[in-house]
This record gives sequence, structure tokens and C-alpha cells, in this order.
Amino acid sequence: MNPFLDRRWSDVHTMLIGYIRDELAVKLPLDLNARAEEGVAILAGDDQRAYRADVAVSESWKQGTGWQPGEKAGGVVTAEPLILHVTDVTPRWVEIREATGRLVTVIEVLSPTNKNRSGFEDYRTQQCDYLSAGINLVEIDLLREGRHALAFPPSMLRGAAADCQYFVCISRARRHGARFVYPCSLRQRLPIIPIPLRPDDEEITVDLQPSLDRCYENGRH
Repeated sequence: MNPFLDRRWSDVHTMLIGYIRDELAVKLPLDLNARAEEGVAILAGDDQRAYRADVAVSESWKQGTGWQPGEKAGGVVTAEPLILHVTDVTPRWVEIREATGRLVTVIEVLSPTNKNRSGFEDYRTQQCDYLSAGINLVEIDLLREGRHALAFPPSMLRGAAADCQYFVCISRARRHGARFVYPCSLRQRLPIIPIPLRPDDEEITVDLQPSLDRCYENGRH
């Protein structure tokens, strides 16, 4: 792991989720599919709310540029809108669903927002919702800074594991209360991790190190 990637995590985060999705796609049973999902965070005054968009087109507003109320859009005069400002933090994750749409597994690659004061409680609430709904949860934390947000207390770690900076935590729906934790130190190769599916499915694996290497090389970091 390269700790300096923390400074460019937005780009790494986006690529890593895509590479994980690609690796899953060729290994999943035919009636399951992996999707890279995206949430949209909206600020309206002091109130921040997160939504999952079906279709989203967004751009940061710049002073003196962009569309203004009352201007024509496609030759038609539009109504006066309530203007909301879209934040520059976009939550992303990977979902594995059945063809019917039933959610089976969620893979979260943690971002700085999940671990800082503004987003920590929201992430823990989302984490609790997944676990209480009987959904498999795979959490990948490759960030050194910020609060511990994974689904286990760090006080449970002993020995060399307590000194590790990076962790993967797997919560299997059929093993309620058990957490399968993969500690990884700075100089250690990132692990090949199992991805739990439905009870009758054989688990598949994701090799994190080649995916991170691709991020490092293709992003020219």
C-alpha cells in the first residue's frame, strides 16, 4: 500500500470500485450481477441529504458560468427553480443483486467522508441497516486517517493485528455477530478476500492488490 494515495483518494476510489466490479462480473453465478452504484449528496442550506439517483448529470457551479434561472433550455423558457448546490463528495459502492433485484451483498470501499466527523454517523447508520436486513457486507478500509468505522471495535485486536493500518471486514448474513477481519500492514501484500453470496452459493474471491496496482499505474500516481 502507498499511504500517499490518501491525497488522491477520490480518483483511486472510483477506479478501485470499477476494477472490483469487473473482477466480480466474470466470477458470479449467472443469475447474480454486480453493479457499481452511486449516491448523490445534496446541500440545501444547513441540511444535507443523501439520495440514490436513477440518472444524474452534475457539474460544480462556477462563478459567472453555468445556466441561470429564466434562460432558455433547448429553446424553451423554463420555470424559476429552487437552486441546490451539489457537493463534490459522491458516495460509491458495489452491489451484488439477483436478477429479480434482491440485494445479496454490498462491498464498501471506505472514503474519507465515511471516517470523518461529517459522514461517520451516516455511514454507521447505513452499516447497521445492511446488517439488520441480513445483507452480506464487505468493508475495505485502505485509509490511514480518520475514525475507525468498520463493523468491529478496534479494541478486540491483539498482537501484530493491532498495529496494522488497513483492514477488510466481512460480515456474513448467515453468521450473524461474527466478523471476519483481514488486517494488513503498510508493507504487506493486500489480501485475496472471499465475497459471500447466498447460502447455497460457493463464495468467490477478489484479489485487492492487482486492482490497487492498476489504480496506481493507470492513474499515473
